[in-house]
Amino acid sequence: MAGARSTTVSIGIVTSLATLVALWWLQQLPQPTSTTATTGTGYLHQTFRGVADPGFTRATNPIELRFPEDHGAHPNFKTEWWYLTGNLEDPRQRHFGYELTFFRNALSPHTSKLNSAWATNQAYMAHFAVTDSSAGRFYQAERFSRGALGLAGAASAPLRVWLDDWSIHGISNDDRCRGCQTLTIRGSTNEVSLMLTLHSTKPVVLQGDAGWSQKSRDPGNASYYYSLTRLVSQGTLQIGDLEYSVSGNSWLDREWSTSMLAPDQQGWDWFALQFANGTELMYYRLRTVDGGVAATSAGVWVEQDGVSTAIAAGDIALTVLDEWRSPTTGTRYPVRWRLRVPRHRIDVALEPTLDAQELTGAFRYWEGAVRVLESGTTVGTGYVELTGY
Repeated sequence: MAGARSTTVSIGIVTSLATLVALWWLQQLPQPTSTTATTGTGYLHQTFRGVADPGFTRATNPIELRFPEDHGAHPNFKTEWWYLTGNLEDPRQRHFGYELTFFRNALSPHTSKLNSAWATNQAYMAHFAVTDSSAGRFYQAERFSRGALGLAGAASAPLRVWLDDWSIHGISNDDRCRGCQTLTIRGSTNEVSLMLTLHSTKPVVLQGDAGWSQKSRDPGNASYYYSLTRLVSQGTLQIGDLEYSVSGNSWLDREWSTSMLAPDQQGWDWFALQFANGTELMYYRLRTVDGGVAATSAGVWVEQDGVSTAIAAGDIALTVLDEWRSPTTGTRYPVRWRLRVPRHRIDVALEPTLDAQELTGAFRYWEGAVRVLESGTTVGTGYVELTGY
């Protein structure tokens, strides 16, 4: 009984710490000006406002990204993420989408001087979501933890990012492919469990200027940003008592920064599309508070052989075709689009596999699986993220 009592106390302490970390994340954010009722109290884009603390490193210019080192954490920067999304099917072509994301945030620019295993200046947050398109169900969960006591962390050689039993593990590294990885990922809740092996079939794509992605006029409002745009994926998904063998394609985005958005930037619309012919398109549209589009909006086009070409704000045309109003938060999100990139002969419609793919935890945003349609025919799949609405 003494041992059982000790375990209970330990779990209680860890749970309390996770709650405190969650509260800390939210306290760093400006108070929302919207009066719309919401479950989530934080807005993801607010995490990336400019900060004045000179103790953190800022992404002020291009640098040489190195692999496998840059797969791991960069604690001298305030914030970073490992962002995985994907579209999967079982043998009967039942469709699923998923998101597994790990965020690291520095509580201060300096490591703790306390000689304690509990001491850390790093906080971690993770989001896990599964879209069961056929059943019209969306499952979501989030976790918070301190980067101490082995509860959460990130390492580079081999890649390992974890929070409790949610994880990304790198199995191997192919130097000929500039950091291509074979990964295993795990995420689970009481309702759903996902285990996948992901194999990168293309080289790392360096976003922006050799991996330096500037988000506003201030040179320091930028990130170091790379992607793995086609990860062939296979594994198992369990929903309730049913287990599905699934396969498909995933996408990894990696960014680290200290500040990105300017005060006049409201949020972003991010599109990551994987076409059936083996090409990919990523584009993020940075929206301003006056309803405009920031000139620093940008993206990339990736050919079948992995050769990538930058896309500027003027290269792409986006038209909203329909919106969805969340019954939970009252927020209206644009969920159907027409997307054109004339220089690459792209003229497609984007349609969500399920409208209700809003995350409503401590941070509120829409992140969902989409189909890519050309003249009514599916020519690809993708993921769209909408923040600041």
